[in-house]
Amino acid sequence: MSASLRVRDYMTTDLVTVPPQTDITYVVQMLIANDISGVLVVDDSEVLVGILTERDCIATASSAGYYDELGGPASNFMTAPAETASPDENLVDVAIRMTDSPYRRFPVVEDGKLVGLISRRDVLRALGSGSWFPKNG
Repeated sequence: MSASLRVRDYMTTDLVTVPPQTDITYVVQMLIANDISGVLVVDDSEVLVGILTERDCIATASSAGYYDELGGPASNFMTAPAETASPDENLVDVAIRMTDSPYRRFPVVEDGKLVGLISRRDVLRALGSGSWFPKNG
């Protein structure tokens, strides 16, 4: 496997973020409208404070069903702290961590700021590009 593969070369930088006070019902609409499976929760300085996924929203809705009430800030329902990666981290190392993790995506943080997102799909894209393994012959 190539040691030169870096997270920064395959991460997504077009991110959907929300502030912690965003209502979860709005987040659900964002997930649907943008056809995404999670949003990154950041503070006013673009520092990652958590991640809110489809799984989090469904778990919240299931619990809320008993009380006929759904709502509240994203910060109440997000996963925090999120498992993160560094942009200069070796992609193979991140792939190994992903196989041991229940999370399908890791926010990418540099100098305390959110700079991207690396997902299992991004890792597969690297694998499919042919650059994962050295060329023979």
